[in-house]
Amino acid sequence: MDTRFLESFVAVVEQGSLAEAARRLHLTSAAVAQRIRALESEIGVRLLCRSGRTVRPTESGAAILNHARNFLGQIRDLKSVAAHDAPSGELRLGAIQSAKVGLLPNILSGMAKKYPQVEIHIVGGMPTALYAKVLSGELDAAMIGDPPFPIPKACDWRVLRKEPLIALVPASASIRDPHVALASEPFIRLDRTTWAGRLADRYLRHTRIRPKERFELDGLEAIAIMVDRGLGVSLVPDWSPPWPEGLSLRKLPVRDDRFTRHIGLLWTRASLRAGLAHAFLEVAEACVGHPRPGPRRRRAGLGRA
Repeated sequence: MDTRFLESFVAVVEQGSLAEAARRLHLTSAAVAQRIRALESEIGVRLLCRSGRTVRPTESGAAILNHARNFLGQIRDLKSVAAHDAPSGELRLGAIQSAKVGLLPNILSGMAKKYPQVEIHIVGGMPTALYAKVLSGELDAAMIGDPPFPIPKACDWRVLRKEPLIALVPASASIRDPHVALASEPFIRLDRTTWAGRLADRYLRHTRIRPKERFELDGLEAIAIMVDRGLGVSLVPDWSPPWPEGLSLRKLPVRDDRFTRHIGLLWTRASLRAGLAHAFLEVAEACVGHPRPGPRRRRAGLGRA
């Protein structure tokens, strides 16, 4: 059995459509469909069916799905273990949005140059979901913010970047004290279901600031744009650039190191692909420093008080 057929089947189920699976696998939809038909012919049962605009597994397809995932994982493990001279195989990497945009491109460039035999499959998502996927073995590693609870002994964690909290205000604002800004201006809150949002909320409680809440959002870039439009101020981590273009903002540091988001790499110690995570970490530390308290350079239009 060709493992590519199984890979295509699992991708279609996970993405819910042939087109999305084809984009993930860098194939045409027709090629993915051909692989699925070949797999169904070899197994002798129908594995997928359409349900409206989505594709879902049949009863037989659902029955073999976990076996297929486990088998593909074992194949990846074999490739990783067999690589003696240099890291080789597939690294399943999760990344939160700010890390995916601000840190990951340079790291991937470094990986392509130093370890071209390592294939990296990137999964985006919220830190809570990515954390759970690392613990379950669905992901080999993840670039996330530090959890607000102890990391299990089965995992390793390495900080790559420190992001202190800042009060984000329009550049035209005359206020220079972050506490005054947060207490007096309409407040755009970072969603408290996120770890960074909980960090900001703890700081507000610690300083006994009761902001005049206007919105609560889970997107850092969306918050920055709203602050630029004069809709309010916010309390966010000083995340890695690039920031949205054309914004006129001012960053007011809160200057309390206890309230800092740490972006780092989480991976499981016992994974057979832990060596790939170590190779990725080596390149990541060389690219971003270990760790830096803020961006390497400030973008035009963003100033500090």
